[in-house]
Amino acid sequence: LFTLCVYVYNSWINQKISLISMGNSSSLMLQEDEIQAISSETGFSRNQIVRLYSRFLSLDKQGRGYLDRDDFLRIPELAVNPLGDRIVDAFFTETEDLGQKINFREFIRVLAHFRPISKEKKNILNSREEKLKFAFSMYDLNKNGFITRDEFKVILNMMVGANITAEQLESIADRTISEADIDNDGKISFDEFCRVSSAPFYSKKFTELNMK
Repeated sequence: LFTLCVYVYNSWINQKISLISMGNSSSLMLQEDEIQAISSETGFSRNQIVRLYSRFLSLDKQGRGYLDRDDFLRIPELAVNPLGDRIVDAFFTETEDLGQKINFREFIRVLAHFRPISKEKKNILNSREEKLKFAFSMYDLNKNGFITRDEFKVILNMMVGANITAEQLESIADRTISEADIDNDGKISFDEFCRVSSAPFYSKKFTELNMK
C-alpha cells in the first residue's frame, strides 16, 4: 500500500510539468518566505515545492485556491486504483474544514509523508513513525485507533480480492490479525502495528502490498 502512495507521489514530483503556458505565475503566487517555511516544514527543495504548486494549480481547474475530492479522483493513478478513495481520504484527514477541501499547505504536508527518509535532511513528516501512522490510517476505517479483522478484510479485498478466493482471503485475514495481535484482544493497535511492521515479513504485508 505504501509503495503505491510513493509511486503516486513520485509520478507527480518527477513529472515534466510545463510552465510555459503559466509563465512564472506558479512561483510568483508563492512568496519566498512561504517557500522557505514550507521547505523547513516538509523537507522539499524549492524546485520541488514550485513543481508541486504547479501541479496543485493544474488540479484546481476552477482557480478556487483549494482542492476537493472530485479534483483528486480526476488524477489517473487514483481514479483507476481500487484504493483510490482511501488514499484521497488520507489527504483530507487533517484539514481545517472537516475534510471538505484542502489548501496547498495541507496538500504538500501529506505529500511529505511519501518523501524518502533522508539521513542528511531529517524531517518529522517523513519519519518512519509518520509513515506508519499514514499506513495505519488506511486500514483503520472507522478512525477509532484499531484495525479489526473486518477492516483488514475490506482493504485486503480491495487490493487482491480479484486474485484470490474468498477462503484464501479469510485465511490471510485470520492469520495476519492473530499473529499481529500481541495482547489477544482481537484487534491491532497502532503500537502493535509498529511492532510487527519492524519485522520484514509484516512490514511488507502491511505497508508494501503491490498494486500492480
